[in-house]
Amino acid sequence: MDLQLKDKIIIVSGGAKGIGEGIAKQLGQEGAVPVIIGRNEADNLATIKEIGNSGGKAFQVVAELTKPAECEKAIKEIIQKFNRIDGLVNNAGVNDGVGLENGDYEKFVASLHKNLVHYYLLAHYSLPELIKSKGSIVNITSKTAETGQGNTSAYAAANGGRNALTREWAVELLKYKIRVNAVVVAESFTPLYEKWINTLPDPKKKLEEIESKIPLGNRMTTTEEIANMVVFLLSERSSHTTGQIIHVDGGYVHLDRALANA
Repeated sequence: MDLQLKDKIIIVSGGAKGIGEGIAKQLGQEGAVPVIIGRNEADNLATIKEIGNSGGKAFQVVAELTKPAECEKAIKEIIQKFNRIDGLVNNAGVNDGVGLENGDYEKFVASLHKNLVHYYLLAHYSLPELIKSKGSIVNITSKTAETGQGNTSAYAAANGGRNALTREWAVELLKYKIRVNAVVVAESFTPLYEKWINTLPDPKKKLEEIESKIPLGNRMTTTEEIANMVVFLLSERSSHTTGQIIHVDGGYVHLDRALANA
């Protein structure tokens, strides 16, 4: 299926690693031009090189997204380079374990800047160009907003905010024919996920336990599977889909987990 994304300029925050990397690579395969925004230039360039080696095109901007001024600067740089923006994937973030009992105000607010505030800022600064292109926004969110996880109040709150902003923006931007959707991630084995699980006493046993509770196939969702949905939502093939919060999770959130061992 031709997704009609050739030469479209699509921003992917945190597009150098993990889920963002999968999205950027899939966009490159579809002929779009993913523009990675990330703090580490070496990581950004490594992903761009891989996209180029596969015959695609990509670009990168170095920015620390926890700093509002750098969010604005990054978008200005992209507009200066391409003179347009056709889509935005808000993806960057980290489950940083700021809980209720052991957290504090400073850590909580800092986590919101890591995980939510830049979603708003990148959309805000991109909006004039998205209005021109009638582009699309996809927000990557986490199951923690719905299921809870424990000891991660700030990240759960940020993801609740991401889901709420998805619906709010879908309503506000109807008049511009800009579609806004979210893809919810549950269990996907990214570098950050691997880093987290290796902090546990028995990582291998915990991973097997988690996978056993994923109904469809008793396995993690791949970054490619998440990317496929994101790229579809960015494309005109999903032209009447907006305000949707779509779970790409093998049934983890909504199906009875007893099914996984049935």
